[in-house]
Amino acid sequence: MDMTTDYRELDRRFYMPVFSRDTMIVRGRGARVWDDTGKEYIDCVAGIAVCSTGHCHPEVVQAICDQAHDLIHCSNLYYIPHQGELAARLAGITGLSRVFLTNSGAEATEGALKLARVVTGRKKFVAFEHGFHGRTMGALAVTHKPAIREPFMPLEPTCTFLRYGDLEGLRKNVTRETAAVVVEPIQGEAGVIVPPEGFLEGVRERCDDTGALMVVDEVQSGMGRTGKWLAIQHEKVTPDVVLLAKGLASGFPIGALVTAEEYQFRKSEHGSTFGGGPLACAAALATIRVIEQLLPGVPGKGERFRNGLSRYQPRVKGLMIGISVGERCPQIQKSCAEAGVLINCAAEGNLRLVPPLVISYAEIDRAVEALHASLG
Repeated sequence: MDMTTDYRELDRRFYMPVFSRDTMIVRGRGARVWDDTGKEYIDCVAGIAVCSTGHCHPEVVQAICDQAHDLIHCSNLYYIPHQGELAARLAGITGLSRVFLTNSGAEATEGALKLARVVTGRKKFVAFEHGFHGRTMGALAVTHKPAIREPFMPLEPTCTFLRYGDLEGLRKNVTRETAAVVVEPIQGEAGVIVPPEGFLEGVRERCDDTGALMVVDEVQSGMGRTGKWLAIQHEKVTPDVVLLAKGLASGFPIGALVTAEEYQFRKSEHGSTFGGGPLACAAALATIRVIEQLLPGVPGKGERFRNGLSRYQPRVKGLMIGISVGERCPQIQKSCAEAGVLINCAAEGNLRLVPPLVISYAEIDRAVEALHASLG
């Protein structure tokens, strides 16, 4: 990277001002990153739960390089290297049957909304307060946060938002006019909010009673993040549709819509130019191989965080950690960065930590120490 480039000025002049940022990250290895001044950080953001195998894992890098030497892009008009193999792996991981590959989690959500409409013939959806499913127009329609929804109203499809955990609301609002219920098994963008016991089973039961599809958004909580391949696998629930993205390919853009056998697009009902390309599939397969090795260690690492942060009553599910700190959140985030630990503020004054699955116990302890100092 050319360090003489004034990237802040270029950003100010040419890039749309949609992000708040003040640091240039130029290099990463494992659970650590370095900025343009050479400062090192323990990365507990990980691209927002994306860099599951850590930064630049050698097996993932090798898989991308090897594939790039052979074929970078091929239209979905033809069979694509690694695509079928990846679909088979994702079917096995989720316990479902059919896969459509996308470029992002938002695109996976869009696909699920289209699929629910076409297979049920219904138009209405139910989702939950503080839920997040993407920023494209359809995904935004089932995303609750008013600040990002309201400028783009009216939105389609029609969606009713219920309180997360509200079983009575489900019984009243999920009817035979409902195409699907879209739910996160853990609300990540809201700050790692874990549902009350029995809630996800209640969603499954109500969907069964009405014929609505149960769409489980595992974009942030999936791919080993909670100590199982999927967060929903901690419950006795099998959804109709699973959405995957973030941690699926260690930072290479990819998403997936995974469905039960009876719910799938027919020819020409959906498509994608770049979805499931050779590089993305190679990166995802390598990532899955690495996560298989890391998965047994995730619960213990989560407990290390829980024990170290116990005085702050953290919400911990594997390596998804949330702490409620209220209005102090931005200052704590800044203080931790100054101490060499990257965390971020999710919604409602909640700190969120979603570090790479490769994070070591020593790095966890360093992150906990910085949080103690910042939280006081």
